[in-house]
Amino acid sequence: MGQHGEYRPLVRLAAAFFLALMAGPALGACRLALVLALDVSSSVDEAEYTLQRVGLAAALDAPDIREAILRGASGDVALAVYEWSGTYQEKLHLDWSLLRSDADITGAVAVLAGMQRSTSDYPTALGSALGYGAHLLARAPNCDRQVIDVSGDGINNQGFAPALAYEHFPFEGIVVNGLVIAGHDPGVTQYYHREVLRGPGAFLEVAQGFEDFEAAMSRKLYREINDIMLGALPLPHARHQ
Repeated sequence: MGQHGEYRPLVRLAAAFFLALMAGPALGACRLALVLALDVSSSVDEAEYTLQRVGLAAALDAPDIREAILRGASGDVALAVYEWSGTYQEKLHLDWSLLRSDADITGAVAVLAGMQRSTSDYPTALGSALGYGAHLLARAPNCDRQVIDVSGDGINNQGFAPALAYEHFPFEGIVVNGLVIAGHDPGVTQYYHREVLRGPGAFLEVAQGFEDFEAAMSRKLYREINDIMLGALPLPHARHQ
């Protein structure tokens, strides 16, 4: 059946499942539709999950991120956030929300800070997670850019791989960036570089453990919201390596 052949029926089924699940009306126009996909697989313990949840909320709430959203390039930013782990184990915590005011951002921050973990018992199904994100973007506002920002601490170990997701799900025009949380799997950074990043200007941010998640997410959000390419102006709080 060739490479990944055994998973092709599963991929087709997943694509149909997510398409039905995500059907819904689009919102208004914006400059960026940004999806944040958070790893809650079994390798992430409760303390690490808390660091991830609180860190994401704090990153979105940071003054420089608010400034970038509200007073950056013309047009709105739309945000959606979901958790992922095993195949079909995705949970949408924040549906598409247009961030047009400080009050909009404050509302999104409150939702993220109050997230309750959907599961802790499943492995790492990156292909399924990416497919879910693609169909979520299919009903996003009409935006100039579409970006999936997927974070994780391990490589795919269940179901179909990212390559099959990119082949069978609607990824045209979507950029996929990565945020690797180093510490659990020494091969995860290279895996994300090789298998996950997709599209022009796609980049990888690395957090040195979950304690560094907030700072890494802040750098990543700032770069994504401002559409900063490598070699442009330095990012706030950026670390020189």
